[in-house]
Amino acid sequence: MTTIQRSQTAQSSRSAWLTLLLAGGFEVGYALSVGGSRGFTVPSWSAVAVVFFLLTLWALSRALRTIEVSIGYAVWAGIGAVGAAVLGPVFFNETLSAAKAGWLAVIITGVIWLKLADRPTATSVPGRG
Repeated sequence: MTTIQRSQTAQSSRSAWLTLLLAGGFEVGYALSVGGSRGFTVPSWSAVAVVFFLLTLWALSRALRTIEVSIGYAVWAGIGAVGAAVLGPVFFNETLSAAKAGWLAVIITGVIWLKLADRPTATSVPGRG
């Protein structure tokens, strides 16, 4: 692989990971708006939930063009879970105990290790790890 190809692959990977982070943010918005919709009985929150749902799926599908599905989906779900758990107490008066915070730290650690595991190798196919 030439230097230019390596540079393009690295840029593509960075872009995919940024898109995956964006998808995770949309997933948090979706989870929180579903909570606010109270089972899709509040029209304004329900509409917001639908928009976030479409945005998160769009961004996730873009990221998965480059990132392996097994890693991308796990990271996306982890971002959504942690974000909803951290922001749930802010918006919905939910509790965040020390035990929950500890397990959220485990999820965050797993997400970081998944990102590190997705580094390209000398034998990897461009655009796929």
